[in-house]
Amino acid sequence: MLAIDSVTKTFFPGTPNERVALAGISLRLELGEFATVIGSNGAGKSTLLNTVAGRISPDSGTVTVDGDDVTRLPDHRRAAHVGRVFQDPLAGTAPDMTIEENLAIAFARGKTRALRLGVTRAKREFFRSELASLELGLENRLKMKVGLLSGGQRQALSLLMATFSEPKILLLDEHTAALDPQRADLITRLTAEAVERHHLTTLMVTHNMDQALRVGTRLIMMHEGRVVVDIAGERKQRATVQDLLQAFAQAGAGLDDRTLLQ
Repeated sequence: MLAIDSVTKTFFPGTPNERVALAGISLRLELGEFATVIGSNGAGKSTLLNTVAGRISPDSGTVTVDGDDVTRLPDHRRAAHVGRVFQDPLAGTAPDMTIEENLAIAFARGKTRALRLGVTRAKREFFRSELASLELGLENRLKMKVGLLSGGQRQALSLLMATFSEPKILLLDEHTAALDPQRADLITRLTAEAVERHHLTTLMVTHNMDQALRVGTRLIMMHEGRVVVDIAGERKQRATVQDLLQAFAQAGAGLDDRTLLQ
């Protein structure tokens, strides 16, 4: 479903601030595979997600989604196939629009546009059903403006908006990092349920090693723009945080980087 082949990206080339973010990285995800991505600050995690999303164009290499080369397609051309939830709960929704209006926009992603009602009775019932799965009571607040919701509620809504249109690729960029532990646990559980229910091919960046081990079917560790650890199946299930710290040390990272990972 997703093929990243020999992708490179260097920021500020030829200047004192030159930084290699992706160093010929290659990665393949099968349909329905859920990979968590960890690594220290500057490892290239967000650059990888931005490259898949189309917000960043690689210097070389290719990105293929479901057999189609999308390497040079801008992000708005990929929107029909890529769902994304950001770290900032404010980034994924329109605060001055109601819950049902936000959902209607997400529902129309990738579909042919025409002059018609944005929210019909049938859509409203579908939205209520989907919102009920969040267990936050939002199915009874369809007319409420999203700006009045808490950060956790907005992030849950962003997750729903990114998944119920069943994108080919779901990108999660530290989407629980800005939440309190209770809400973070809720969003993590809802994420796992949504990915399984819709059979979504998913890349989730996180700094939380315990979270990376608990969710997903595969774990990828990045360092200096490369994949240095790639585990799945029983090996991932048996892995511990200490195993990851040891692998990170073997990759050549210093103590500061290891601390950032904890």
